[in-house]
Amino acid sequence: MKMDLKKLEKEVCDLLQTHSANSYARDVIAPWVAHKSLAMGHLYSDLGIESRTEMGRFMQRNFPTLAQNKPKDKLWKKFIYDEIGKIAPACENCSYNISCFGCITDEINAVKHTA
Repeated sequence: MKMDLKKLEKEVCDLLQTHSANSYARDVIAPWVAHKSLAMGHLYSDLGIESRTEMGRFMQRNFPTLAQNKPKDKLWKKFIYDEIGKIAPACENCSYNISCFGCITDEINAVKHTA
């Protein structure tokens, strides 16, 4: 089933805008994050953010009530899409889309093998 990416982007944007800290976060950052959430990589890296820790700080600054509700053991993209009841395009065919940690394990193992 082909996803309607524009509709999905709007749903993510609406969620983020609901939790925005200010008008800049609502009008500029939320649409940008929503658009980048459709990309096939990890959300923090697709946004150009250096680490998952920095991603948490970024989200806390811009979407504090959403950040407050996010479980510590869940990745941001997974959490955002769970909040709207959807699966992110990058996760649609992933065998880890329930737990969302297999891709991290694979990523860590790949780095270890190249080091």
